[in-house]
Amino acid sequence: MKYGLRERQTFDNRLRIAMLALLIISLITAPAGAQERSEPEWLPALLEKESITIVVTDSGLGGLSVVADAVEKFRQQRVFKQVDIIFFNALFRDQGGYNSLHPREEKIRVFNKALESMRDRYDPDIILVACNTLSVLVPDTEFVRSSAVPVVGIVDNGVEQIAQYLRDQPKARNIIFATQTTVDEGTHKNLLLGQGIENEQVVTQACPQLTQYIEQGYDSPYTEMLIDAYVDEALTGMEQLSGPLTVSFNCTHFGYSLEFWEQAFASRGVEVKAFLDPNTQMTDFLLPAALQRRYPQSEVTVKAVSMIDIPPVSQDSIGRYLHAVSPATEAALRNFELNPELFVWREPLSGEER
Repeated sequence: MKYGLRERQTFDNRLRIAMLALLIISLITAPAGAQERSEPEWLPALLEKESITIVVTDSGLGGLSVVADAVEKFRQQRVFKQVDIIFFNALFRDQGGYNSLHPREEKIRVFNKALESMRDRYDPDIILVACNTLSVLVPDTEFVRSSAVPVVGIVDNGVEQIAQYLRDQPKARNIIFATQTTVDEGTHKNLLLGQGIENEQVVTQACPQLTQYIEQGYDSPYTEMLIDAYVDEALTGMEQLSGPLTVSFNCTHFGYSLEFWEQAFASRGVEVKAFLDPNTQMTDFLLPAALQRRYPQSEVTVKAVSMIDIPPVSQDSIGRYLHAVSPATEAALRNFELNPELFVWREPLSGEER
């Protein structure tokens, strides 16, 4: 049977209404005990699209693990007919990243420039900040206040994972391993306290330079030694454990070296109930059960861009990890686009052209 334009439009409208109804039902029937979140007003319109462009950004290569997970999920769940993913490395120089910038306002200014470039160059439907260091800065950027492009950070996912384990278990504890900037901001802990989690249940441990070592070799002995030292420091600063312990990776790089974290705790006779990594859940809100498999197939493309060179040692280290999850993401890393003018982060000196 052939359908005219009017019949086709009617069918499409009914399909949209049905999909949104199913989405609402799936949200209403979420598991008991889950933290209720208000749905962003832009989400229903985003989920109606056939094709979507997503920029995933990080101050380094940790966010590629989010990309790898997303590529395979979008292909399998077929919520969208076409998905184009751009990994945007927001690291702006080879030596010293956002953690080296001071004061805090300078970090915000530089990342705001990166966000503007993502919008202007790629016209994304959404920007995912797969970096805790940058996510804690997002709310204070001018971009978020003025741009129509939604920006979603990874912090809320990490906080909810931790909260699910600590709720109703007053003796349970969690160690947050993160970068110095993330720990100094205190966002994760403050959000947990706001959910009724007790202060003594949450321990934070900064891990300076660990991201660089992981990029140079996520399974190298140097990375292993550094992880061992940070685990020792975290446990030394805690009172004797009397309840279950969880560990959360609140830097997107840290999950690459899961085996070393497991060994570091096991060698001290400390049982970890769960190692929590929010990377694998970051794109789940774009894959509601009610909309899965609505298309016969989903075409997913992925590319990586960076304004600084990604040395072969880092391509090999992270690439080997990515290969087992998403060969397409590994290929994007190894064939990344180098663009030294990706965004202008430095204010011009007196006499320089803007």
